[in-house]
This record gives sequence, C-alpha cells and structure tokens, in this order.
Amino acid sequence: MTPAAPTPAYRRLSVEERRSQLLTSALNLFAHRAPEDVSLDDVAEAAGVSRPLVYRYFPGGKQQLYEAALRSAADELRHCFDEPLEGPMLPRLSRALDRYLTFVDQHDAGFSALLQGGSVVETSRTTAIVDGVRRAAAEHIFRHLEVTDPGPRLRMTVRMWITAVEASSLIWLDEDKQPPAEELRDWLVEQFVAMLTVTARRDPRTDALVQALAGDV
Repeated sequence: MTPAAPTPAYRRLSVEERRSQLLTSALNLFAHRAPEDVSLDDVAEAAGVSRPLVYRYFPGGKQQLYEAALRSAADELRHCFDEPLEGPMLPRLSRALDRYLTFVDQHDAGFSALLQGGSVVETSRTTAIVDGVRRAAAEHIFRHLEVTDPGPRLRMTVRMWITAVEASSLIWLDEDKQPPAEELRDWLVEQFVAMLTVTARRDPRTDALVQALAGDV
C-alpha cells in the first residue's frame, strides 16, 4: 500500500505577508473589474480568507483597501520610468514606455477606471495618488533631459505629453489594443519629439534640447 503524501505544514503568515497577500488579491481583481464592482467578499474569497480577516487588516473597509491597492499600483507605475541615465535619451524613453504599456495591458479595466474616474470609491486622496504618478513621471523625464530648472513652456510641454500618453492608452484599450503596443510606443516617442520641436520655436532652452535629441531620432 502506497503511503499517503505528507500534509504540508501550515505556516502562519506575518502581518506584512498577510497584508501583501490581501493587496495582491485586491489588485488582481481591480485590474480587470471596476472598483465599484469588487466587494470585500470578493477579495476575501480570492485570498482564501474570511471577510472579518480582511476587516482586521483594513478596518476602514473597501475604501481603505482600494486606496492601499492604488498606492501599490502607483508605486509600480513610478518604477516604469526608472531607467538608468545611460545611453541616448529616446531609447531610454522607449524602454520606459514599454514597461508602462505592459502595465496598462495587464491592468486594463482598473487602469481605465483609475484615469476616467466615476468610481463610487474615488476620493480626493485617490486623485492625489494618481497626480503623484504624473508628477513622478515628469520628474523622471526632466532628469533624463538633464534639466534641473525647466521653464514654464517646457514644464507645460512635458505635462501635456504625459496627458497624451494617458489618453492614448485609454483609447488603445477601447480599440482592443490596436495598433500593436510597439507601434503605439514608437508613435508616442515621435509625439514627444514633435511637441518639443513646436515648443522650441518659442523657447531657446527647449531648442537646445531638441538639437541634442536630433541624433536619437
């Protein structure tokens, strides 16, 4: 008679491990469903725990859990722009956009709900989290451009481009992720250069940047 396989030993999770497990389960649900369509029961079931345990770690309920999950996603989005300051600027930007579009692809419904708003759990705090991602992206771009004190025209141009990236990503999801991500990435890089070129006509500092980027195009 074949002996039964030993039962795996139960391991109690630490506070941080359990919290991370709940956040991961919530993020997976928010990635493919609008936040208002996800309940605490859904999160508990996905994590394989009881609803009271979810409340133990997030006593503020769904709003607190959503904000914590959003901060986790925001951290991941910020990391998309973490690119070594080495080599030509535009290839660096392309690699950052590759990571950004991969995130959008993997969190399609959640990304749309996050940027389009209208969620029953949306608050000024969640809006601030999203704005923080935008500011971080702009700071990364200025760092790669080696600009420590951008003037108002350059700041506006970079912020406009970030808005264009967000809008294009939403349209891309609506269009069943067409054109292919690689084509969208290249188009967004070209848009970045085009917007800088227009600004350069009115701003000598931006004109110097465009000249420096000319070899990357």
